[in-house]
Amino acid sequence: MITGLHSIVYAQDAERARDFFRDVLGLPFVDAHDGWLIFAAPPTEIAVHPAEESGRHELYLMCDDVEATVAELTAKGVEFAAGIEDVGWGLLTRLRIPGGGELGLYQPRHASPLA
Repeated sequence: MITGLHSIVYAQDAERARDFFRDVLGLPFVDAHDGWLIFAAPPTEIAVHPAEESGRHELYLMCDDVEATVAELTAKGVEFAAGIEDVGWGLLTRLRIPGGGELGLYQPRHASPLA
């Protein structure tokens, strides 16, 4: 039986990315060994979308109020790669993970099994 979900964010500078998840996003974590941090994630959902080619996967953070969350994270020094866009199923932006690329952030408008 499935008991959880382990997601991986690959980063060229894993230490800076871990610092971001720990210090800026404030996610709870454990040190698995020698500074190898594993973070607890908020409740999670998985969607399966049709695609021409299989193998591409995406990771998004969700929030209740994207404008307030962007303001809060901007005050903490977070950089955003895009403005907030209405994409129909939600309000979407992308934040930069120091040393680790970008991560989607959105306020969903779709039904959720978490509700």
